[in-house]
Amino acid sequence: MGTDADNVRMFRTGTHPCGYWADREARDLVLDPRDPRLPQLYPMALDWGFRRSGDIVYRPSCIGCHACVAVRVPVATFRPDRSQRRCLKRNADVDARIVASVRTEEHLALYRKYLHTRHRGGGMDEHGAPEFEQFLIGSWNEGRFLELRERGTHRLLAVAVTDLIDAALSAVYTFYDPCESARGLGTLAVLKQLEWAARDGHQHLYLGYWISGHAKMDYKRRFQPLEGFNGRGWARLQG
Repeated sequence: MGTDADNVRMFRTGTHPCGYWADREARDLVLDPRDPRLPQLYPMALDWGFRRSGDIVYRPSCIGCHACVAVRVPVATFRPDRSQRRCLKRNADVDARIVASVRTEEHLALYRKYLHTRHRGGGMDEHGAPEFEQFLIGSWNEGRFLELRERGTHRLLAVAVTDLIDAALSAVYTFYDPCESARGLGTLAVLKQLEWAARDGHQHLYLGYWISGHAKMDYKRRFQPLEGFNGRGWARLQG
């Protein structure tokens, strides 16, 4: 991978509204989306703190702001805390199943229901089948859908879009039934991804970006031990 790293083309985007803080602007560092080596570069990019959205591999590169910290969980040393154990017990009636990353009408209906509730007015709530394909599946990555279904009824509760690389899994996006908020399905999805990673011998589960003090990001800090990328390497973040 050393030769590939020496020849990686990257671009900085222009500024755009920050997706996390309404009063801030953001910009990103992006791997060349036309590079045919993206499937091979992707594992290295994850290790550099990048993330995938559709076919775009990016990392925040904002002027004067370093709030977004790429985080990952070392799978072998993770142990669920008391709250996470309660979440697993509360969802003992939920089955996890790994399926191909192929959109179904059931997936799309749940995705749209989630966006209409959780992201109303933010632009994503108008997503349909093309946006689902572009944002969650992409064209070159190896991904799977982790489905969470209610046992007995087989009702779809959540889908965790997950990328597979040799040594890790990467949690790309999770959407779930907003009417089942008491279940803690977002936390459950991460716990099930960690079980999957442990079962298949992966070293890490990448969780995207964490922002200190941001309410929607705080749950990631509870998956300990948690490592953060500091621009040079990975270091333990205290819980």
